[in-house]
Amino acid sequence: MITKRIIPCLDVKDGRVVKGIQFVGLRDAGDPVELAKYYDEEGADELVFLDISASHEGRKTMVDVVEQVAGQLAIPFTVGGGINTLEDMKKILRAGADKVSLNTAAVVNPDVITEGANFFGSQCIVVAIDAKFDETIGSWRVYTHGGRTATDWEVVAWAKEAVRRGAGEILLTSMDSDGEKNGFNNALNKAVSEAVSVPVIASGGAGNAEHFFAAFEEGKADAALAASIFHYKETSVKQVKDYLKSQGVNVR
Repeated sequence: MITKRIIPCLDVKDGRVVKGIQFVGLRDAGDPVELAKYYDEEGADELVFLDISASHEGRKTMVDVVEQVAGQLAIPFTVGGGINTLEDMKKILRAGADKVSLNTAAVVNPDVITEGANFFGSQCIVVAIDAKFDETIGSWRVYTHGGRTATDWEVVAWAKEAVRRGAGEILLTSMDSDGEKNGFNNALNKAVSEAVSVPVIASGGAGNAEHFFAAFEEGKADAALAASIFHYKETSVKQVKDYLKSQGVNVR
């Protein structure tokens, strides 16, 4: 039986961890190196580090901060933001990351997924998808550049294409739910989880431990990611895991 993973996320801008609601209204949440150390000790299964303005600002991920964070961790570490080429992936993995997350770059140039998967193996390649419901297509649309740019891709179709090209995991964020703390978008999570053969990480909307349970039971997700509720100590990884265990969910 596969264990479900609980993953804190560090959204980093200008060297600080930040958190907003629906990708806007960012407020400071602390130092990424200190938070990484805390989550490693706290029992997180993995950590995700996203340089959230790198693609929008047209620059590379902060390699020095990645190195410092990696130095604090004994758990798997995924880094995304501003990674556009195979060379960028090499730099990030050399800096201590275990996986790279591709979002905007994967949509703009899907071949980069295949290049990364062929060179490092699919297990190193996470495709992050920012999804927002669109009435005109009656489904979720893929957004890029930190949620600023709508694309022609429907989310389930893009997830399937990303996996076909070599993605080993999908990091799926509901922009509609992000930061709202009303629960994960489990209709979205279920649609993608049932459409692809690789693990799906649910992201956007966690407000309490019950929401994680719903992401696994209703959303069929393999992992669930949260930021603000962990950063601001509204709950802890341990409390979430204790609750999930009490509900019979297999967690580490």
